[in-house]
Parts: sequence; C-alpha cells; structure tokens
Amino acid sequence: RTMPKVYLESLGCPKNRVDSEIMLGLAVQQGAEIVSEPDSADVVVVNTCGFIDAAKRESIDTILELAQWKAGAAHRRLIVTGCLVQRYGDELAQALPEVDAFLGTGDFQRLPELLAATSYPRSAAYRGAAHVLPDVKLPRVRTGEFFSAYLKVSEGCDHRCSFCIIPKIRGRHESRSLDSVLAEAEQLVQDGVVEINLVAQDLTAYGRDRRDGTTLARLLRELARIRELKWIRLLYNYPRYVTDDLLHVIAEEEKVCSYIDMPLQHASTRILRAMRRERDGEQLRLLLARIRALVPGVAIRTSFIVGFPGETEEDFRTLLDFVREQRFERVGVFTYSREEGTPAAELPHQVPATVKRRRYRELMRVQAEIAAEHQRSQVGKTLPVLVCGQDHRGRWFGRTETQAPEIDGVVYLTEPAPVGQVIPVRIVGASTYDLRGTPLLDVSVDTKPLGI
Repeated sequence: RTMPKVYLESLGCPKNRVDSEIMLGLAVQQGAEIVSEPDSADVVVVNTCGFIDAAKRESIDTILELAQWKAGAAHRRLIVTGCLVQRYGDELAQALPEVDAFLGTGDFQRLPELLAATSYPRSAAYRGAAHVLPDVKLPRVRTGEFFSAYLKVSEGCDHRCSFCIIPKIRGRHESRSLDSVLAEAEQLVQDGVVEINLVAQDLTAYGRDRRDGTTLARLLRELARIRELKWIRLLYNYPRYVTDDLLHVIAEEEKVCSYIDMPLQHASTRILRAMRRERDGEQLRLLLARIRALVPGVAIRTSFIVGFPGETEEDFRTLLDFVREQRFERVGVFTYSREEGTPAAELPHQVPATVKRRRYRELMRVQAEIAAEHQRSQVGKTLPVLVCGQDHRGRWFGRTETQAPEIDGVVYLTEPAPVGQVIPVRIVGASTYDLRGTPLLDVSVDTKPLGI
C-alpha cells in the first residue's frame, strides 16, 4: 500500500509545534509526502490544544471545518492528535464521528502506522498524563522560518497551579540530556538556523530531575559555543528557579538574548496563594529587582490572569498598580478560564464574564501606554535585527533580540535586507507594539547591553 499525502494543521503553543514537526518527520521517514494544502492531501492531521476555552474552541472549529473537507471525497481521512485528545479522548470519539482516529500526547509516534492502515480503531488508545520526550534520534520536519527554530528541552510540569490542566495532560517534568539538546542544536544550526528559542512547560526546571549537574545555565553556556548560532532565547521561565547563576549567564553570554519570559499570573498575595503560586507580591518585586540588577537592559515579558475566582476589585487594583510600577516591556493578559479537573474550577466566588472582560480591557489599556513609551525610547538607537522577510502585506520586517517570534511586535524595515541575517538597524519610528527602522548594512552595532 502506498503511503498517503499528508497535511498537518498545528494549533496552540510552540511546544505543540515541535510535536507536529516530529510527527511530520516520522511520516516522511515512512514514505509519506507532506503537502501544504488540505485539498492536495489524502490524510489531514490536526494537532490540537486543550489548554483554555478559547484554544479548545479553535481546535473544535478546525476539526469541524476539516470534516467538511473530508466529506468532499470518499478516500479522505481525518486524524486528530494532541492535548485536547489526551484530555477528552472518549468524549471526542463520541462527539466527532467524522474523525477517523485519535492520538494522545503520549502516543503520537504511532502516526505512521495509522497512515499505513486501511481501517482505524474508533477510540483514542491513550489515557492519563503522558508525553513524548523529544530526542535527536526522532526525525523532525521543520515548518516556519528556516533561520529560527524552537528547541524543546523538557516535557511535563511538576507545579500544581490551581488553574492549570497541563500536568494532567503532559505528566511529570522530565528533562532531556544535555548531550541530546546540544546535538539537536548543532543539527539545527547546520540546517541554517541562527536563532534558537528554548521551550518547555517549565524551562527553569531544566536538568533538576536528572541529578547530574545539568542546569539551564550550563546548557546556555554550551549552546553559546556553537559558532554559527547568533541568538538563544528563553521562553516559559517559571519564577521559582530564576537563579543568580542563570542571570549571570544571560548577562555575560552575548548570544543569550536579554529577554526573560516569566509568567507571574498576579500580584495580589491572596490570589497568588489561591492560584498555588509560591511567591507573594513582595517576593515578586524582589525577584524582578534582582533580574534587572544582574541583567542590565533586560526586557521582561510576563503574563497575568484576570478574573480568577475570588478576585475582588481590590485584588485587581493591586495588580494594576503592580503593572504600573514594574513597567514591564511585554505583557500578555488572559481572562480566567474555568477548566474542569482543576482545583480552581471548584472554588466559590467565580467572577462574572462581563467583569473579567472589563478587567482585561483595563489592564491591557494600562500596559499599552507603558509599551508605547518603551517603544518610543528605542527611537534613535541602532539595534541588531534578525531579518525575517516580508509579511502577508508585502512589508519587510525583522525582530530585535527582545522580540520573540509570533508573540511580540516586530521592526518594519524601510527597505529590503538579507533574510535570516542579523544586521544593524537604525530605529526611526515606533507604535504601541512595533518599531520602524532603516537597515544599515555597512556598520557594526553594539549587541550588549541593549538598554531599554
């Protein structure tokens, strides 16, 4: 039987994207052909996200849309994988008869055997929390930009935040070996990657479970020795393990971006405790002061949840004041999503949706002013920018080391520049989240510190 043509739709976070790319790699290894449009495919795979309401809705909408594609020809098949399956396997199998097969986060390596099969089992075969730890031996077909890659260093999470379902989906925290991560990084750089974005459910816990001296700081020092690699960025740093050792590495290693993505979730001590985050508002202030003291010019990205059960106007004001005072470079805001199976779902005093939305808008408005001011402070500087090419409207753009792919703003370039290269750009304009700059192709540029 010949292997089919496969189209894969990856939803959710970059960690999910890595799983998708491994699935594509396994499919290609078995002789499948990857296509870029569903209409050219025999099999469509949807890798779902099951994190919060909005993500679940997007996953279901995508599945239903592709079910219509499937109805267009008798031979077409639809396979659904990922977090939503791991979380709701049986219910999905009953609710979505259009789907031919389901694979959870712990058994997506079985995709090639499903592609080769003529008939499928109806139910999702996997139960409980599970993950596949990436390994350099697993094939991977990268999607997205050739010069930038996500590198997953660990899987799972040992924290028990009361609002989060991830540990129940992905299981306990497990780190890859230093050698495995470095070998994959070397491979990526040989493929033309100049920017590596490290991802995990809990990046700062990397290595702790191995008990062999592996730490994130040590990994960064080793990665910085890879010659052609230009930038290393840290995404998803849990506050607890942001050590001085780690901060010194960020400050000292030129290739490590002065960028820390660290979800804080709230600033009211009462709410932080209800969330089962282990720091109170005062400890967060001390941590942020320590980060800024040890890494001059660092850009801090964080995220907050508004409308957590029991959040009063006073708690929300505490959060607003904290954001005004800390002046974060980047902030993401989520309205609390009540997820069954989490302790917070059972808490009394659930906040009405209208109140959540109002608080969301208010916090975003406060942060927009702070962000715009930060952006304006960049005008006149010459910054290193990684040229990304043209967007869907034909505008040339790139990113500074404090702009992570897909979640932060960009630098719009006044003229074309070599894609995949880090070049000096003179910043000539700013909006709330984006910058505008002129490429200077014949001057050198100071890379550190950026000085926000």
